Amino acid sequence: MAKTESGASARARARTPNGRESRLDGYDRAQLHVLLREMLVGRRFEEKTAEAYAIGKIGGFCHLYIGQEAVAIGAISALRAEDYVITAYREHVQALAKGITPRAVMAELYGRADGCSHGRGGSMHLYSAEHNFLGGWGIVGGQIPLATGVGWAIKYRGQDRVCICFMGEAAVNQGAFHESLNMAALWKLPVVFIVENNWFGMGTAWDRASALLDIAKKGGSYEMPSAVADGMDVLEMRAVVGDAVNRARADGTPTLIEAKCYRYMGHSMSDPVSGVYRTKEEVESHKTRDPIRAFIEQLREAGLLTEDELQPMDEAVRAEVDDAVAFAEASPEPSPDTLYDHVYVDTNVNGRLFFDARGRGPAAG
Repeated sequence: MAKTESGASARARARTPNGRESRLDGYDRAQLHVLLREMLVGRRFEEKTAEAYAIGKIGGFCHLYIGQEAVAIGAISALRAEDYVITAYREHVQALAKGITPRAVMAELYGRADGCSHGRGGSMHLYSAEHNFLGGWGIVGGQIPLATGVGWAIKYRGQDRVCICFMGEAAVNQGAFHESLNMAALWKLPVVFIVENNWFGMGTAWDRASALLDIAKKGGSYEMPSAVADGMDVLEMRAVVGDAVNRARADGTPTLIEAKCYRYMGHSMSDPVSGVYRTKEEVESHKTRDPIRAFIEQLREAGLLTEDELQPMDEAVRAEVDDAVAFAEASPEPSPDTLYDHVYVDTNVNGRLFFDARGRGPAAG
């Protein structure tokens, strides 16, 4: 008979970091400061978003990323500009990390015409073809088969690109997750599937919703390489994702990565910070591993960051975010005349696949 664990011991095991420590070897001071600044941009942007939402400047659903910055920044820093990112609806920081400006993201949250989705998407549906950011998607797991399709398009075109697909842990028990990973492994599609395991799907603890707690083990069902990363450590995220990206570029092999992390805010702005499903003490205990604070201390101890460097960096970030708010408030609302814009994509009347890059008509071949 297989040995089993109690719910309490299973949760304790699942929430124990993997113990690996990131190393600073191979990074120069400037590279490390870039990573720190990007995490600060994400944190200050989300703090300002919370303020704007609280006074009614931002409406609709809004899901903050505070506490998980190391996952997005570390992972996306391992990509090239031409690579793709697709994710779920907690995606403000991913969009910023992919190069969309704070102005364009904040204007979108305000529902303004200068937003990256022209005011049509709001918080959950950021998009930028220019930056190969293929959106936040509101349906749980809905982005996963789309990422597999992007991987297939990359392979079909013979491109040297990779797609990262972010998702929450609640998505991995959806049927689309299993179908997508099976196809990606079978066809060797260059997709890196990153599961941000922050322990709660809305208000349901992971160990109450899944028979298998170790998400990385699911990769074995498809003969897919998998890894576990400390999602509170930006350098470990960069290293683990970097290995997966290199593997995808080499021969198209996909990878499943479980990033163990924790969100400090509620599921959405309508959810109290601790809610009824976790205690304030639990949230505060996880804040002792704040990814930004931990990285700052790591750099200080290594003599790679001084207060004279940190303070002006943070001040500049705050000013950039304040500027984004001012830009959003000054941006016009979308004109009613544009109501039907961006509803349908231009399609090829001859029925050819859009990535064939061939024009319409018989003469196009």
